[in-house]
Amino acid sequence: MPEKAVDDVMEAAVGAHFSGLRLEALRLSSPSSPSSPSSARASPAAATHSNGAVYANGTAAAAAVELASPPAARQPFVIGVSGGTASGKTTVCDMIIQQLHDHRVVLVNQDSFYRGLTAEESARAQDYNFDHPDAFDTEQLLECMGQLKRAQPVNVPIYDFKKHRRCSESFRKVNASDVIILEGILVFHDQRVRNLMDMKIFVDTDADIRLARRIRRDTVERGRDISSVLDQYGRFVKPAFDDFVLPSKKYADVIIPRGGDNHVAVDLIVEHIRTKLGQHDLCKIYPNVHVVQSTFQIRGMHTLIRDRDITTPDFVFYSDRLIRLVVEHGLGHLPFTEKQVITPTGSVYMGVDFCKKLCGVSIVRSGESMENALRACCKGIKIGKILIHRVGDNGQQLVYHKLPMDIAERHVLLMDPVLGTGRFCLLFCFCSLFVRTGGIRFRL
Repeated sequence: MPEKAVDDVMEAAVGAHFSGLRLEALRLSSPSSPSSPSSARASPAAATHSNGAVYANGTAAAAAVELASPPAARQPFVIGVSGGTASGKTTVCDMIIQQLHDHRVVLVNQDSFYRGLTAEESARAQDYNFDHPDAFDTEQLLECMGQLKRAQPVNVPIYDFKKHRRCSESFRKVNASDVIILEGILVFHDQRVRNLMDMKIFVDTDADIRLARRIRRDTVERGRDISSVLDQYGRFVKPAFDDFVLPSKKYADVIIPRGGDNHVAVDLIVEHIRTKLGQHDLCKIYPNVHVVQSTFQIRGMHTLIRDRDITTPDFVFYSDRLIRLVVEHGLGHLPFTEKQVITPTGSVYMGVDFCKKLCGVSIVRSGESMENALRACCKGIKIGKILIHRVGDNGQQLVYHKLPMDIAERHVLLMDPVLGTGRFCLLFCFCSLFVRTGGIRFRL
């Protein structure tokens, strides 16, 4: 392939980079463009190469594309948390969320689905029973939970407890997550709602403690006076608890006495949830898959780079921080050898020595954004490049690469910061394995 043609393809392919650094390209580039590598397909034929340019539409590339087909989305784990008013349900939910920080967890509160009162009902709000099942819009609750179960985002209404109506123009967007917690006093009352749950938790707290908490909550957070709180408790809250909430306790899988003060029970619940989630964890199914453990700091940086209003310097800064963490995590899985050194005090320290034979390969387009982080971690490391590009509409794959000559003797860090189906990683393995290295297996 002429050198000019290769240069043209390389230039056309280096579109949106993480740090190239064109944030505008990220916003404007279309993933469905016919010339985009993400739309690459392969058809059976023999692979050929000339001067480093390879048309890899052979069976190896076809197998790579077939293997890269995306798996079906897994169902989220739904937890129902019920109990009397002010029993500590929210505290228990917060404790579960804090301990499941390495999973995406969202909280849906049944209080958000109160029906809005009419003008006549609002005038007599003190006589309205907010603890009766009819006070909730169960149909909308079922609709929202159904969408979340299908991994679709929903807009949850926001209820104004002072005006006793929903905020018509305000919603809380809830995205699909690994774990969905539905919390409320009557979430076990309707069988249709119960059927959505994988685990049902009932928080059991002494009635006197619940009353004291409710008085403090309603007076401080909802602007009510003590006499109205006590009157409502005697007329509606206590009878509703006896008639609807307490009978639903029999549906619970786990009963937590003392609510949020029972740390042992919460720890056991979290371990059970982790076990259930681990059954679908690719890291447990495939031992060679390693995922950087999620922390609130990492999720915070992900939140920043996903914000459409972020500035280009901030986007680059936080992207580079995340990439550096990934690179360092990857280096930790390379082989090390034991090494003995003498410390400045003359004592012997038994440590490890880094792997010597190492190189990086960045997948053009976005892989180049990871090169700086790799160079910062591994001084003087050799870095190669590979481009996998679709040519025309005939399904051919153009593969251009510039790799270290001794790549078969090195451990290879393949860099691709935007991983969708993994198609290009598989194409790289097949094409480089059979074309560039002559069938010699290298260590990726």
